[in-house]
Amino acid sequence: MKKKPNLYLVGFMGTGKSTVGRQVAQQMGLNFVDSDHAIEEQQGKSISEIFASDGEAAFRAMEKAFVESGHSDEGNLVSCGGGLAVQPGMMDLLKSRGLVFSLIATAKGIYERTRHNSNRPLLQVENPLAEIEKLLAVRDPIYQQAHCCILTEGRTVNEVVAHVCRSYRLEVSQMAR
Repeated sequence: MKKKPNLYLVGFMGTGKSTVGRQVAQQMGLNFVDSDHAIEEQQGKSISEIFASDGEAAFRAMEKAFVESGHSDEGNLVSCGGGLAVQPGMMDLLKSRGLVFSLIATAKGIYERTRHNSNRPLLQVENPLAEIEKLLAVRDPIYQQAHCCILTEGRTVNEVVAHVCRSYRLEVSQMAR
């Protein structure tokens, strides 16, 4: 058994994967990796630029390649881009590489967190809230397949961090049995 299995944080944009992930990684002694930032660094351009020049399909292929070989097999907390886990077969691939925790929030909560951020390519539409609702309807059933689902809405970052840390310890201890 792996001593510190990778922990993949999945969920819709704006649910706190990066913010929570950095703090959990620090507290649990894991290496923090943001899949979007790793891909941006590898490609030498932003996610928005990748979407514009190469298209979403190319970006999704980059995400899959990152999961398959872009980081080590243990000791990482990976904050996954919002659409990474919903690609066909990706949730199973993530689960084969470690524990998968989904951070959950409502469409309205996500909209409030993301509405002032112009670096969200999928929300550069006329009605972002409607787009979030549409995407969540498709993605949420997949996010629910994670090892653990954690509601982030109505909680402080510290409360979510504590919940993720407790849940990670519990899952790792159950794996050891």
